[in-house]
Amino acid sequence: MTKKLVFGHQNPDTDTIASAIAASYLLNQTMGEETEPVALGEPNAETQFALDYFKVKPLRVIEKAETEQVYLVDHNEAAQSAKNIDEVEVVGVYDHHKINFSSDAPLWFINMPLGSVATILYYEFKKSNIEIPSDVAGMMASAIISDTLLLKSPTTTSMDQPALEVLAEIAGIKDYEAYGLELLKAGTDLSSRTAQELIDGDAKSFDFNGHTFRIGQVNTVDIDETLERQSELESAMQAEGYDNFLFVITDILNSNSKALYLGDASNEVAKAFDTDIKNNVIDLPGVVSRKKQVVPPLTAAF
Repeated sequence: MTKKLVFGHQNPDTDTIASAIAASYLLNQTMGEETEPVALGEPNAETQFALDYFKVKPLRVIEKAETEQVYLVDHNEAAQSAKNIDEVEVVGVYDHHKINFSSDAPLWFINMPLGSVATILYYEFKKSNIEIPSDVAGMMASAIISDTLLLKSPTTTSMDQPALEVLAEIAGIKDYEAYGLELLKAGTDLSSRTAQELIDGDAKSFDFNGHTFRIGQVNTVDIDETLERQSELESAMQAEGYDNFLFVITDILNSNSKALYLGDASNEVAKAFDTDIKNNVIDLPGVVSRKKQVVPPLTAAF
């Protein structure tokens, strides 16, 4: 039987890594598949915290898919995937983002607007009556906490909390709120990271009606402290070479964001968020989700 790779998007976050691990295990148990979870980048500090906590080895990092058939998690757009994604066959997708995908052949495509892909996979495990190993459950719980900001993000649904509660119990997490705060804070120590690492750490590429955008996001507990590095961040953003770069800095404790914008579409960007851009900075009160609160208004504006 030919092995298949399971992977998420470039610049992987906790949901991406955890979902690759969980989906691979599920496929091996239910489909009789031989799959390997891999990653399109090194784990960030938050994800590494979860990997260490549950004693899970980091995934092997690849740039190109090495098998003829692959499964995708936490993304379905080619621009966010492996460099040779157009040269391999995608046989399955587990995702919770907007759909920008086409295929010449039938495939498993599960896309639900839940808080995280780990939530989707939890219910797939439940439906298949497959027991979830404690370390996998721990990673899945971490993914839900990460993507929903401890169930406070507007992307959170009524199905996320029940999944998190069960997964936390399986993983032996006695207080998932206390663990979740530790997890989120692990990803907010930005002092040792270069400007390029900050803007690339959680960045995705988008096309808004012919306007190419790079949208990065970083979580912190002090937005102003991060903005003290504005000139350094802007230099790194310019060096990336994108037509438009939006870098969102999110305060996970107070559920607010500010963003740096560089590009030639200031009017449209300002219109998208119904605000002014001052010194390349956009104030985004109440905004924490790129998927639900950043991408949709930009899509509408363009």
